[in-house]
Amino acid sequence: MSISGKVDPVVRAVAATDIAEALAEGLRDFQALPLYGLAFGALYAAGGIVIMLCLTAFGMVYLVYPLAAGFALIGPFVAIGLYEVSRRREHGEPVSFGAIWSAIRSRSEIGWMAFVTLFVFVIWMYQVRLLIALLLGLHASFSSLQEFMTVVLTTNEGLLFLAIGNAVGAALSLILFSLTVVSFPLLLDREVDFVTAMVTSVRAVVTSPLPMIGWAAVIVMLLIVSALPYFLGLVVTLPVLGHATWHLYRRLVAPVSA
Repeated sequence: MSISGKVDPVVRAVAATDIAEALAEGLRDFQALPLYGLAFGALYAAGGIVIMLCLTAFGMVYLVYPLAAGFALIGPFVAIGLYEVSRRREHGEPVSFGAIWSAIRSRSEIGWMAFVTLFVFVIWMYQVRLLIALLLGLHASFSSLQEFMTVVLTTNEGLLFLAIGNAVGAALSLILFSLTVVSFPLLLDREVDFVTAMVTSVRAVVTSPLPMIGWAAVIVMLLIVSALPYFLGLVVTLPVLGHATWHLYRRLVAPVSA
């Protein structure tokens, strides 16, 4: 039983073929309703561009690379509208921005999951700044991203920073992925509390560790590569991955019995 007193969702094992099929279905959703996918993808990309411009304006351009790497962490939260698009298309319900917004607002537990996601993102950015202070100097400052990358790639301290930072980032990404890969779609689909949603998400990853870790690696790599050209690739990558996540959720969590 969940903490809300309801029966816990039933988790099913998946294989690599389920990942491939979910991606194919996600692409079909995007092709069927491209306007919504492009809108959410553009919102995600615009957020990255705005943050990047702010960092540049405040002379913190060296945080652009960590930001691009960590930006994937909040993808599941931004993609929640895409889950609703796929859910409505699956059930033959009308799709509109108003209907999507109403569905999201009606699920109060989604706000708590959003808090968890943003909290981990903040931890990621703070640990990057801490590592810079510890390994590159307490008052380290770089006039350009090129200067920062030169120090990181050509000095022992920089290489250590890169190794530790990427290791910590991978750990945080795996933790957040485990907590959210099923949580957001589940909260949209059913009346459950956010703790139950997170526990179900972790159970899904533990039940099918290799396929799910492979899915996590695909998401992170695609989002990072898409973020490199000024985040513009995210306009297409996010909607496909978002729709695919919904279809993978449908394979991972058994429907409620009648």
